[in-house]
Amino acid sequence: MLRTAAAITLALVVITPVGSAQSAADSAAIRATALDYIEGWYTGDAARMERALHPDLAKRIVRTDQDGVSSLSHMTAGQLVTATESGYGKQTPVDERQKEVTILDVYRGAAVVKIVARDWIDYLQIGRFDGRWVIINVLWELKAQP
Repeated sequence: MLRTAAAITLALVVITPVGSAQSAADSAAIRATALDYIEGWYTGDAARMERALHPDLAKRIVRTDQDGVSSLSHMTAGQLVTATESGYGKQTPVDERQKEVTILDVYRGAAVVKIVARDWIDYLQIGRFDGRWVIINVLWELKAQP
């Protein structure tokens, strides 16, 4: 019985697919995508922002009014690239351009990344699309103002 259990365990280890673990190259590419996004915003580099985004990106925030009624605000990839090109992010002083990137999870071609910026927190869903890591969805929240 013990021999059968050991054989089954060994077989499972041998046939379990490898490749679901995050590689150093994947981590570097995911981080580079997140930095293209936030640094592109701060520097007004629309090409860098566009490179980080999937064309069907959805960036969303839940806004709740003083009566407690919530609504969903939505931004597309095109709108985000245009806002970047307009230089809205460049209005943030260089010494205040917070850009903390934390890879929260990676599984095969999917990753979740947190960015802490000066005025908000972004949760990015990044996917490996045609061999490149790109941002597909963003859920964000404004930081509380002191």
